[in-house]
Amino acid sequence: MGNCLRKRAHDPNQPVHDKAQSPPEVGGIQISHLRKSSSITFPENRCQGYTCDYQPQEWITFVYSNSLKENQSKYRKQGLPTTARDFPIVQVSKDEFRHAYKLYCFCHSVLVAATCKFSVKNLIGQGGFGDVYVGFLNFCTMKAAKRNGGLAIAVKKLRSKSIQGHSEWQNEMTILGRLNHPNLVKLIGYCSEGEHRILVYEYVTKGSLEAHLFGECNTELNWSRRIKIALGAARGLEYLHTYGSPIIHRDVKASNVLLDNATRSVILQDFNAKLSDFGLAKFGPIDKSHLSTRILGTRGYIAPEYIATGHLTLKTDIYSFGVVLLEILSGTHAVKSDGVAATWAKPYLSNKLELHHVIDKKLEKSIRVEEAQEFAEIILKCLSLNPKSRPTMTEIVAGLEQLQLIMCRSSHNSLKTV
Repeated sequence: MGNCLRKRAHDPNQPVHDKAQSPPEVGGIQISHLRKSSSITFPENRCQGYTCDYQPQEWITFVYSNSLKENQSKYRKQGLPTTARDFPIVQVSKDEFRHAYKLYCFCHSVLVAATCKFSVKNLIGQGGFGDVYVGFLNFCTMKAAKRNGGLAIAVKKLRSKSIQGHSEWQNEMTILGRLNHPNLVKLIGYCSEGEHRILVYEYVTKGSLEAHLFGECNTELNWSRRIKIALGAARGLEYLHTYGSPIIHRDVKASNVLLDNATRSVILQDFNAKLSDFGLAKFGPIDKSHLSTRILGTRGYIAPEYIATGHLTLKTDIYSFGVVLLEILSGTHAVKSDGVAATWAKPYLSNKLELHHVIDKKLEKSIRVEEAQEFAEIILKCLSLNPKSRPTMTEIVAGLEQLQLIMCRSSHNSLKTV
């Protein structure tokens, strides 16, 4: 998911469920919100199930319960089905249903057809445990469509005989399937048929931040765009850290920040950041300071205390995000030929007179010194060797929002003087 997308779709994906928050719960079971605009199938693992056809332009709520008899009067008042026979979802366990309201179970044959048999021409990225292909679907029928004749999707296919890959595939489906935020890549569905393990995402049209920063996509990012990307990624990570059970991403890096076109904003139309790749993510500690785990991540982004002790905290992500911010400012990769960028950059970040040594040469015409200093201060706090001295993601978001506001005011004043 993190590599440069070589193909571009005519339209970014719009998932069936676009509400920004998780559904409420009734009796410990989540309520499912389904748009009445299409025919939706709730298949079992072998792609057999029930199809529900609804009228367009409305929302309807279905509730699953183990004891329908106890709730029939409640359902009747809400206009909901009152018998198991009338119920659209049957013979589904609690755990399966928790994903059914968001995730679609695809037949392998559908994804084969959607990606032209996983053609090399459709290959758009390669990750640690799987390859990513672009495909096309008819989103009403969930069947394969011709190129540019349907909705573009990104299909991550697990490489065969990958034990670690299977656990990451399962982990990503478990965690990302619960989340819905504009700054997180959306998981549409999955395939678990025979030996095939596949995840299906929205197609993010502009590729990764890494590709744009380091030249693969040949796109120059000006200063205002870089701040917008930093703020979008920060908001996505803040959402994870403030989720009911806090989530530690554990692999925050530039290649896992994807960039998309906006459809809702006229002023800021593109370069919307979305965090991706949740294969290593973990639910964080609630009643203790850290989790003890084996060290996983990407060199150059891993917090030093995590390397030393194996203690994983939310502040581990903060350090990684600080490295991403450093890459945004410097245009330098997290790992340099002579070591990691964080070690190289710290002396310059803390010295206003030496800060120019870190700033990307491409930014010389679009960056103000005061703004660079403010950004450098945020980076330094994130890269603190003492985890307790690092800010929270909420504080980082507030700092970046303040910086963006200052930049907008400066631009407005410049226009007034012209």
